[in-house]
Amino acid sequence: MKFLLKLPKEFIRLTFKLYIIQLIFLSIVKNMLTAKQIENFEKNGYLVIEDYINKDQRDALMNRAKELIDDFKPPSSHSVFTTNEQERTSDEYFLSSGDQIRFFFEEKAIDKNGNFTVPKQQSINKIGHAQHALDPVYKQVIKELNFPVIGKQLGIKDPRQLQSMHIFKQPSIGGEVGLHQDSTFLYTTPMSCIGFWVALEDANIENGCLQAITGGHSTPLKKRFKLAADGGTEFEILDDSPWPDQSLDLLEVKAGTLIVLHGQLPHYSAANTSKRSRQAFSLHLVDQNCQYAEDNWLQSSI
Repeated sequence: MKFLLKLPKEFIRLTFKLYIIQLIFLSIVKNMLTAKQIENFEKNGYLVIEDYINKDQRDALMNRAKELIDDFKPPSSHSVFTTNEQERTSDEYFLSSGDQIRFFFEEKAIDKNGNFTVPKQQSINKIGHAQHALDPVYKQVIKELNFPVIGKQLGIKDPRQLQSMHIFKQPSIGGEVGLHQDSTFLYTTPMSCIGFWVALEDANIENGCLQAITGGHSTPLKKRFKLAADGGTEFEILDDSPWPDQSLDLLEVKAGTLIVLHGQLPHYSAANTSKRSRQAFSLHLVDQNCQYAEDNWLQSSI
């Protein structure tokens, strides 16, 4: 310590600047894709990058989510997240969450009388959809992860971080998410949506890992989830041909892995019937140079 005090102040300042430059350089290098990775994304419709998010960052997101749920006071009317279309289209709490931090329950966490079947911490399906812009902890970690750098390498000219979700896939009751394409929900002209899904915990077949139709991003967009002209929402069918006759590939990954998802890639996750949760964080980018549909369900003032 005394040695440091004897060093010239200019030397200390220069050393600190070099340290900061080194951190920035390492961050840029971490986010630089190889030609092979870009080729794989274009071929398969997804890209798997191991050890993308470190343990401190994962713990920061999971601990913050726990704090948010602790502070959350459930309303008398509980908003359940389910892939059942009728329920999703009729829930105003869900539809107005584009620039808010809101909490959505697992379908099996609430009985027919509206009573919880599990403790509050185990009842949440996901938190969404704007913690990336509103919560200081999420903002800091997302800034460190720097998804827009990857987005630019995959063709997004002017990335906008539009939607974020902390997904819990709760033990035993974590619901199934049906086969879908992300551009159904975040539609631009031309289409530009790319999803960034990071495993905060190990994800495997037992606890409901992602599954995808490899190469299925060449499939036309099947439908759009949009605001209806007479109020509420609707699904607009764009292509009624069947999904490709191809099996789903399991994307079993370790905690810390990033999976980048093309907006037209059909993907799915089964229900979690295990005793372990499968927490994940996802963020979606769109290109601000593309036209974001005025009738998209998600409207944000941020």
